Amino acid sequence: MATAKNGKDEPLDLKLEVIVIPVSDVDRAKAFYEKLGFRLDIDYARDGQHRVVQFTPPGSEASIHIGKEITSAPPGSVQNAYLVVSDIEKARAHLVSRGIEVSEVFHFDGLLGPRVSGRDPKGGTYASFASFRDPDGNTWLLQEITTRLPGREWKRTANLSALAELLRETEQHHGQYEKTHAKHDWWDWYAPYLDARQSGKTPAESATIADQHMTMVHHIPPR
Repeated sequence: MATAKNGKDEPLDLKLEVIVIPVSDVDRAKAFYEKLGFRLDIDYARDGQHRVVQFTPPGSEASIHIGKEITSAPPGSVQNAYLVVSDIEKARAHLVSRGIEVSEVFHFDGLLGPRVSGRDPKGGTYASFASFRDPDGNTWLLQEITTRLPGREWKRTANLSALAELLRETEQHHGQYEKTHAKHDWWDWYAPYLDARQSGKTPAESATIADQHMTMVHHIPPR
């Protein structure tokens, strides 16, 4: 635990960022993960012997690395890396439509029990799976999670002063918009502005995005 200036302990921020997936043929693996629908972030080669390629699964904050001279683990040695989905059958069908060979949906007969064909008969969260492997034999598990169990979600500690400042800034920019446009619900303008600012846009860029949103989605005319 870190200690803040006010003397109170704050939780340590440790986010899983990257998992290295050992492969034998980088270009073959790259083609597979592109086909899978992972986002290609970087493909950097220092020379013919050193290369790193980063992919991020859709909706994930953590990424994977494949490459040359980035791990001593043998190709195919990563087994049962989990990819969480909200609808196992929909996710499986989507991957199959992209040409990925995916197992049928299955569940386990009790904790660490034998594998059984079909969805979990009780429809339990965390309980239905499907699997696939990359060209080197690294295996992935799709796991359906519809509701997380108590205590399995980190509560984000809000920086209230920063949030208050952002809301003050938003109110100021919205005030300019109110002067020039017809009556509307303020929260419809706030939402795209706050989203843009939290995505790294400048205040001016965020105001433009919010203005465009109001025009195109809510059809708010100028006064």
